[in-house]
Amino acid sequence: MRGLACDIFCSVVDNYGDVGVAWRLSRQLAAEHGLQVRLWLDDLATLSRIWPLAKADLPVQTVQGIELRHWQADFPEVLPAPLVIETFGCALPDNYLAAMAAREPRPLWLNLDHLSAESWVKGCHRLPSPHPRLPLTGYFFYPGFEPETGGLIRERGLLAERQAYQADPAARTQFWQSLHLAPPAADSLAVSLFAYDNPAIAGLLAAWVDGRQRVRCLVPEGVALDAVSRFFEARLLPGQSLSSGALEVCALPFFDQDGYDRLLWSCDLNFVRGEDSFVRGQWAARPFVWNIYAQEAEAHWPKLQA
Repeated sequence: MRGLACDIFCSVVDNYGDVGVAWRLSRQLAAEHGLQVRLWLDDLATLSRIWPLAKADLPVQTVQGIELRHWQADFPEVLPAPLVIETFGCALPDNYLAAMAAREPRPLWLNLDHLSAESWVKGCHRLPSPHPRLPLTGYFFYPGFEPETGGLIRERGLLAERQAYQADPAARTQFWQSLHLAPPAADSLAVSLFAYDNPAIAGLLAAWVDGRQRVRCLVPEGVALDAVSRFFEARLLPGQSLSSGALEVCALPFFDQDGYDRLLWSCDLNFVRGEDSFVRGQWAARPFVWNIYAQEAEAHWPKLQA
């Protein structure tokens, strides 16, 4: 596969999960498998939050060996790659589809869907999906937790890197110092809180304030930090901290993907959300609580139960 060109398309609907998965997949295909990846993304500003080397105002750029292109309505005429990955049903541009149909041999077209543990995923993974008009066939690719699915994204050497970090007190101290914080006290529970805007956050904070266990809650910039600010009736900005009862809250800047891994590795308990941070919470091998993305008609409940 080395040297094979690959086009990945991603449309950012909301939050960071879609772009997080697309960027992590792009990085791994380029770095570990030697693919020439071209990532088409319609929201560069969101990517720049989780990977600051990507610039929101550059329509064409190369980052981490990946050709990053701003996907706009007026899509250019380009030669499709032999491998095309459409993420989360984002719908490929019409002129790109036509170019795929005109190419011989036709590209391998994968439709990367969302992670699920539901039983039907095993039967749908790798199923063909013929285009209704063009001589093209896509194939569903479902990430999952069983051998019959597409598995999970994990970088080569990630577990060894995590184990080495967690066994190195100096590395952990250096991480806390990079956030202008002292390491947590020995009798304090370090908890990361990355969640959607959830009404349960207020009750959780109140329980920690009144509890007997000292808690340091680390909250990256975002809607969860907004909820914490409302609870304390004080606007918390990254770099600021406040204490109440047994609880210390530390507001943190938004992390890039590698920095977020280290936050997860450094905490005793992690609150994660969505898809990408859900998987990273598992690779961290720490207890975690998952704030699943709520869907209309409570469609998320079967996914959560699975």
